[in-house]
Amino acid sequence: MQAFFGTGTALITPFKEDKSIDFVALEELVNFQIDNGVEYLVVLGTTGESVTLTAEEKEQVKQKVIAVNNGRLPLVLGVGGNNTAQVVSDLENLDVSDFDAVLSVSPYYNKPSQEGIYQHYIAVAEASPIPVILYNVPGRTSSNIAPETVVRLAAANDTIIGVKEAAGDLVQAMKLLQSVPKDFLVMSGDDMIALPMTLAGGAGVISVVGQAYPREFSEMIRFGLEGNTKAAFEIQYQLMEVIDLIFEEGNPVGIKALLAVLGDVSSEDHVRLPLVNATKELTGKLTLFAKNLHKSELTNI
Repeated sequence: MQAFFGTGTALITPFKEDKSIDFVALEELVNFQIDNGVEYLVVLGTTGESVTLTAEEKEQVKQKVIAVNNGRLPLVLGVGGNNTAQVVSDLENLDVSDFDAVLSVSPYYNKPSQEGIYQHYIAVAEASPIPVILYNVPGRTSSNIAPETVVRLAAANDTIIGVKEAAGDLVQAMKLLQSVPKDFLVMSGDDMIALPMTLAGGAGVISVVGQAYPREFSEMIRFGLEGNTKAAFEIQYQLMEVIDLIFEEGNPVGIKALLAVLGDVSSEDHVRLPLVNATKELTGKLTLFAKNLHKSELTNI
C-alpha cells in the first residue's frame, strides 16, 4: 500500500509522425520520471491512448516499460472498459506478474446504475490476481461512482485497495476521505485539486502534468503528505496555469504538446484520431508558460 503514496504518472504513449509508437521516446520518458523522483508509473491508462492501440501494441508498450523500469518503481496497469465480461477475460489471461496493481476505469457510455457499477467491480476484483484501484472519471464516462458505492466496494473485497478520484469535486473527495476505511487509498485523478485532496488525507495523485514536471509535482505532493502547506502551495500556484492549459484541447493532446515544447525527452506531439494535434495557439501558450517558469524557477526544489 505504501507503494502508492505520492505521485504516480499516467504515461503517454509517444507516437512518431506516421503514428507508429516511438519506443525510443517511451524509454526516455520512463527514465525521466524515475530520475526525477516520482513514486510509481501508470501504463496504458486513458492518457496512454490505450483505446487506439492494438492488442499487440499494448503488449509492446507493457514490455518496453517493464524492461526500462527494471524493477525500480512500482507499476500500475490500466485494464478497464464498458464490457464487464471482456475486462474479466483480460484480467484472467493477461500476464500481470510485473505489475503491482490494476487501474480499472468505471464503465463508460453504458451509464450503469450504482448497483451496476458495484457488480462490475466485484467481478473485476474476483478476476484480478493483483490489487485493483477503482477509477472514477465522470467527465469521460458520463457516470459517477458515488462515495457510498466506493465504501461498499472497499468493504466487499480486499483486492480493491483504492480509488483514483477524478470527478474534480473537492466536496465529493472529502466525503470519500471521511467514509472509507483508514487503509483504503484515495488518490486524486485531478491535477488541480491533488494538493488539497492530499492535505485532506489523500494518498497523493495519479498525475498527467506530473510527467512534464515530475521533480516539481512529486515534491509538491510530498510536501503535502508531510503537512508542509506553505512549501506545497508555493509550487501549486506556479503550476496552476499549465494544469489548465494542458486540458484546454483535451488529454493527452495538451501534455504531449507540453512535453514537445520542454524537450526533456524526444517525444513529439502526435496523437491518433479521433484526437488531433494541439493548435498553434495552445502550443504558443505552453511555450510562453515554459519560458516564464524557467526564468522564475520553482521555489523550494
